[in-house]
Amino acid sequence: MPTICRFYGLLIQKYFDDHNPPHFHVIYNDYKAAIAILDFSVLEGDLPPKALGLVMEWARIHKGQLMADWNLAKAKQPLSEIEPLD
Repeated sequence: MPTICRFYGLLIQKYFDDHNPPHFHVIYNDYKAAIAILDFSVLEGDLPPKALGLVMEWARIHKGQLMADWNLAKAKQPLSEIEPLD
């Protein structure tokens, strides 16, 4: 599973053969979650509130890039890295 971004101890990843709806995976210490790209809902798992807030802020900024990477993953193409939060 390629890591497309890292910031504040959060790893943002995508699977190439993932299921709909479009989403990305987050790993933070022992926590894991899948976040929908279209509405930023938590599809599965959980994150501490502060980590979830950082992920939501980052995802809102990079929604277009997240969808572009989703489409690349579906086409089995190399994914683009996305800038982290500062």
